[in-house]
Amino acid sequence: MVFTASPSPLMQSNSSFAPSSSSRFSFSTTPSYCAFPPRRIATPRTGPSPAQAQAQAQAKEAKLWGGRFKEGVTDAVERFTESISFDKQLYKQDIKGSRAHASMLAHQGLISESDRDSILEGLEKIERRIENGEFSWRADREDVHMNIEAALTDMIGEPAKKLHTARSRNDQVQTDFRLWCRDAIDGILVSMKQLQVSLLTLALRNEGLIVPGYTHLQRAQPVLLQHLLLAYVEEIERDAGRLVDCRARMNFCPLGACALAGTGLPIDRFMTSEALGFTAPLRNSIDAVSDRDFVLEFLSANAITAVHLSRLGEEWVLWASEEFGFITPSDSVSTGSSIMPQKKNPDPMELVRGKSARVIGDLVTLLTLCKGLPHAYNRDLQEDKEPVFDSVKTILGMLEVSAEFALNISFNLERIQKALPAGHLDATTLADYLVNKGVPFRTSHDIAGKSVALCTLKNCQLLDLSLDELRSINPVFEEDVYDFLGVENAIQKFVSYGSTGSACVASQIEYWMKKLEME
Repeated sequence: MVFTASPSPLMQSNSSFAPSSSSRFSFSTTPSYCAFPPRRIATPRTGPSPAQAQAQAQAKEAKLWGGRFKEGVTDAVERFTESISFDKQLYKQDIKGSRAHASMLAHQGLISESDRDSILEGLEKIERRIENGEFSWRADREDVHMNIEAALTDMIGEPAKKLHTARSRNDQVQTDFRLWCRDAIDGILVSMKQLQVSLLTLALRNEGLIVPGYTHLQRAQPVLLQHLLLAYVEEIERDAGRLVDCRARMNFCPLGACALAGTGLPIDRFMTSEALGFTAPLRNSIDAVSDRDFVLEFLSANAITAVHLSRLGEEWVLWASEEFGFITPSDSVSTGSSIMPQKKNPDPMELVRGKSARVIGDLVTLLTLCKGLPHAYNRDLQEDKEPVFDSVKTILGMLEVSAEFALNISFNLERIQKALPAGHLDATTLADYLVNKGVPFRTSHDIAGKSVALCTLKNCQLLDLSLDELRSINPVFEEDVYDFLGVENAIQKFVSYGSTGSACVASQIEYWMKKLEME
């Protein structure tokens, strides 16, 4: 049998994939309606001559590190290696570190006080120009450090060339990055507290509201809504604690470690460390420039926070569905459908759930980046900035919109009340009743289970069973059993520390109001 087919675009463009004349298959040369037009073969472009390349290289600004090089880098290399497009975010920290370094150099007699003053004045002008949008960031100056130093040299001349004394870009970037991460943590902690306040405000608005508690996404026991909301407040508090711990460990100064081995010049690393608000200088100069564990810990803390927020988002997305109907988001935090006019979607919390993947991915990127690097500094580490910037921006957005959403939802009391009877949420409380009567828990569990089975057969609630029906299962039951049945009674029977009992939850509310300064 012979099959006839039109040639694929791949076969048209690459003869090495075409069948030979001896093939069992023959291909028609008539193009089908979906065939691509023949590809034009472009004439290869020739690069500049050696003389032209040398002239182009000489026309570029000489690199600050270019003393031993006869040629400049190509445009492709320059584009590929620049980091100014993203690390210019570090300008405040870079200028702050340079101020501290210049002051230390003058104190140690490595530069004159006059040079120090010129440097400090020039840095102040550059900072103002950046903040006013008047600073020209140049890709040929590679990164934020070289841009600022080159601009300072253009501005004040020779004194600027002394600023890099006893300093490498390796320790400089580490210092800038630690300062930036430290500032970012402070900002995230503020947003975390704002979300906690929003959740506690929502809890205060819904005092006494009982909702079904779930395990395995199956109805389990009744809980106070306040208790559930405070669970998220507790999780965020631990998230904040991880960031506080991370901040304490990252708050050590790399400045003065230079490239990796330190310096033979008489610098005072303790002076610069104190000026920048660090706890102390890092003890080992190789460790100071080569490790990024402070970033990994930061991104790990962010990832855990993102997972907590994603779970909150998932719960509220479910509760806003027609199937649950427990909450109604206001129009101000909802979106509609482009085709279905009836839709009202809790999109912000869906995106909170979705964006958690980005934050987790940023952590995985950094872990993968660092796993195979030898000591000390390697250029691969230039790639550590963007995932961190993305993680911080994303987690701040997630925290902000979650707080906003919490303040713009209402709980549908009637729907929740109708939902509460389903699932025999008081069965465990019934077992506790039996334990109080001296029945071993495993036996109590069995008796309560048989009681639920009878309810299922009769299509009723435990509270609806007569005393005779309960005694038919086990004679231990007395009239006081009805004080334990029904979700309202069940809630009142929880007395253990940290439980959903009304008194315990009231104590939790009081604790968090004091801690969050809401009184």
